[in-house]
Amino acid sequence: MYSVTVRDHFMIAHSFRGETFGPAQALHGATYVVDVEFRREALDADNVVVDIGRATGVLKQVLGAYNFRNLDEMVEFEGINTTTEFMARAVFDAMAARIAAGDLGVGAKGLVGLKVTLGESHAAWASYEGVLRE
Repeated sequence: MYSVTVRDHFMIAHSFRGETFGPAQALHGATYVVDVEFRREALDADNVVVDIGRATGVLKQVLGAYNFRNLDEMVEFEGINTTTEFMARAVFDAMAARIAAGDLGVGAKGLVGLKVTLGESHAAWASYEGVLRE
């Protein structure tokens, strides 16, 4: 299996509901480092997994929907604890939709898997990975 990973970051504010979260129940900020790994079984006609420039640009657009936002104020996250794990899935779903829409080019049709990792710090991160379907 071949893979290529691109990286970016985004900054958000949010709060959590529930005693599990202790002081994080109060409004606080986070800066996530985001790694998106694209996977395919065979290289495309150009011997690449995915166009890195396109992948980087699409990731920047996806993260732009969240960057410098208070997630508590976003309708799509109303009543949801936007944990690192949850946000990894949100970014995965948005990237998968952009791949399916053809935004990463014709060569991306051969992608079979995607993994999104959000790093909270040097000591903690969370990922979501899944199979891409045509």
